[in-house]
Amino acid sequence: MSIDDRFEARTGKARADAMATLDPQALERLRELDPGGQSKLLVRVADAFGTSVARLLPQMTTAFQARDAAAIRHVAHTLKSSSASIGAVKLSQLCADIEAVSREGRVDGLADAIAAFHREVTAVQGALKQILDNPS
Repeated sequence: MSIDDRFEARTGKARADAMATLDPQALERLRELDPGGQSKLLVRVADAFGTSVARLLPQMTTAFQARDAAAIRHVAHTLKSSSASIGAVKLSQLCADIEAVSREGRVDGLADAIAAFHREVTAVQGALKQILDNPS
């Protein structure tokens, strides 16, 4: 197997992993809104998501450490819809679950969900980078 073949195999696997993290239909809907890509809609949406995550992840950590259910709910609610819009279905569901528990004023039992939330955010960011770096 040549170096090019190995690179192509790695790239294909990485792209498949990205598509498993992000719903291809949601990404396609974004692409349909910008058919020629002139507006760079997908890039702009991904950048906006990244900016939100950079601001909200530390807030989630601080809120959980302070056991502040209202702040946890705010972060989860904010990221729930933005993650759905880019096709991060699992992340959106985790946010919905965290939001529901924190809406009840509970923080106990959220440690695993918030850890999963952090892992999924990392996976989504990696998937977005993979898709943007390899748009075909």
